[in-house]
Amino acid sequence: MSTGLFAAIFFLDLLAGDPRGWPHPIVWIGRLITRLEGWLRASGKQPKLAGVALVVLTLLVTGLAAGLVLQIAGMFTAGLQWLVALWLGWSCLALRSLHSESRLVIDELEAGDLPAARQALAMIVGRDTANLNEEQVLKATIETVAENTSDGVIAPLFYLLLGGPVLGLLFKAVSTLDSMVGYKNDKYREFGWAAARLDDLLNFIPARLTGWLFVVAAFPLKLNGWNALQVLRRDASKHASPNAGWPEAAASGALAIQLGGPASYFGKQLEKPTFGDANGTASIKDYRRMIALLYLSSSLALSLGLLLLWGLT
Repeated sequence: MSTGLFAAIFFLDLLAGDPRGWPHPIVWIGRLITRLEGWLRASGKQPKLAGVALVVLTLLVTGLAAGLVLQIAGMFTAGLQWLVALWLGWSCLALRSLHSESRLVIDELEAGDLPAARQALAMIVGRDTANLNEEQVLKATIETVAENTSDGVIAPLFYLLLGGPVLGLLFKAVSTLDSMVGYKNDKYREFGWAAARLDDLLNFIPARLTGWLFVVAAFPLKLNGWNALQVLRRDASKHASPNAGWPEAAASGALAIQLGGPASYFGKQLEKPTFGDANGTASIKDYRRMIALLYLSSSLALSLGLLLLWGLT
């Protein structure tokens, strides 16, 4: 991965996001997973074994396809190969889309349309949203921005840095697998086990990096950096996920609001831990502060990546 390509991927996502109708490899990976799931379930294999096969086949097809496309492009010109690598790497990031999709929820709240805000939130979270009040919708939006800063920005940058567009796409394939089959319900508890565990493994370092980047970014943004550090150290391990608590705890501390708590998934209420201290109600201003954390921490990750690449050349 060259410094120019790494920076170009970041800034292209920052400027263009995910244009509707544009060919998107992650969408194709999702379709592949759907087809493979149907085939493997029909095969009669034991669910956990079938889930392992789903992960292996998805990664095999994704890696081979990405490598082949890059190789074919390189047979024409180096410039074409660079452009294909840019396109593949761009598809791994979700910085601009995370902002734009979450902002749709906030726009509806500002317009006073709570039912529409709930519907917009349902497009970006896995929890049930139909009965959430305004503050619960707002907090859920902030939480998903915090968590997806890791999943959708910092982790892809980490794997793009390590292995270029192919490794970046392999990470996104695992992330997509987890989002589609990594649920702890009757249908996916066994079948999605392998996808969920591999996703936990691959996000181990990026989630912790995100938490620390939030702490660092809180200081120049004049948020509560020391509180972010305190809450990160105190609350990050409270989450059932080995990774999700790190960005959520750091964000709650930086914003000085309490995040987390009980949530409903597929009609079942789950008693989830809280992060941070209950210092008052969350506001739309807190969402805007979270977006500032998103952009500054992402920019810090880009800067760290570029420094490492320059140091290796």
